[in-house]
Amino acid sequence: MERIDTFNFSCVPNIVSAPGAAQSLASLIRQHFPQVRRVLVVTDPGFLATGLVDAPVAALENAGFAVSIYSDVRADPPEAVVIQAAEFARGCAAELVIGLGGGSSMDVAKLIAVLAGSRQELKTMYGIGNVTGDRLPLIQVPTTAGTGSEMTHISIITTGETTKMGVVAPQLFADIAVLDADLTLGLPPKATAATGIDAMVHAIEAYTNKNTKNPISDVLAYKSLSLLYTHIDAVCENGKDRSARQAMLLGSMLAGMAVASSPCAGVHALAYPVGGIFHVVHGISNALVLPEVLRFNVPAAAHQYAELAAIVAPAARGSDEAKAMSMIEELERLAARLHVETRLSQVGIKESDLDRMAEDAMLQTRLLKNNPREITQADARAIYAATL
Repeated sequence: MERIDTFNFSCVPNIVSAPGAAQSLASLIRQHFPQVRRVLVVTDPGFLATGLVDAPVAALENAGFAVSIYSDVRADPPEAVVIQAAEFARGCAAELVIGLGGGSSMDVAKLIAVLAGSRQELKTMYGIGNVTGDRLPLIQVPTTAGTGSEMTHISIITTGETTKMGVVAPQLFADIAVLDADLTLGLPPKATAATGIDAMVHAIEAYTNKNTKNPISDVLAYKSLSLLYTHIDAVCENGKDRSARQAMLLGSMLAGMAVASSPCAGVHALAYPVGGIFHVVHGISNALVLPEVLRFNVPAAAHQYAELAAIVAPAARGSDEAKAMSMIEELERLAARLHVETRLSQVGIKESDLDRMAEDAMLQTRLLKNNPREITQADARAIYAATL
């Protein structure tokens, strides 16, 4: 019998979900932070170039706010970008930070809010619960339905040439999350697929976390996976479907809320070396290792996977193990259907790379400890080899 009497659940206190909701940022700031006049918007060059930043910024300026834009965020943001961004925030005397973009922009926005509001150095924040100061008010506005970063208290930073570290602290929870499908309408099918699969992985890993699985995260993860799986084909076929886009944002947000208290595990641990060493985007990295990690986990998580199979492979019959395998096979078909890479060799990885990848995966202790089944270095290499 599952233990459900002891758990801790925290989340972002205010969520606004509606197409066009980004136009209401000024009224949200006035309602929640009436003293604020100077706002910093954090985004990346690609999203800035779409022009979709212009309308929310214009609405803020027309409402009397002084708006500065930091747009030098890069994928897998390195420490130097975070430090530069915090200096920029101090220079413009920002009183509130808005993360407007994908996971990288929102992760950087979290750390800007903390660094600009205190004297603590970034290098002392890595790990769990090491943020000591307060932060500036923080609003997160995702432009992809993928990372769920708007709902988590985690920021992932590239700390070396290929290594990543996380800052995990309650101060990183945003004050407000705004889900606006209009900001996602132009996302290309490949990026839509990659981010959508990333969100699905969050739901699956939250549902099967060995240590902090809890009834609230379970409900959120289950509903998340249902929304994401039901709508991902539609948004990849027709990116202008606002209803499906809003459903994907909601699914991603629910998955982010789930992993905030029941964090990710083996899939993410093995995906990080794929992204860090070979610069493969995060969603694709997850998609590549997902099937084999799940197969590896079946001896320890068959019952939970069978429960999720009711969403992904509702026709599955037989034992829990059989239903679990049906779910995994459908996830493989989904990736192929969405034209997402399914083999490591497709992204330039060779057999000679696997030892280094397995070594790097073992560094992800924060994630590995949550996996339903212990993954050794030899196991990691075998999983990579099966995916090659």
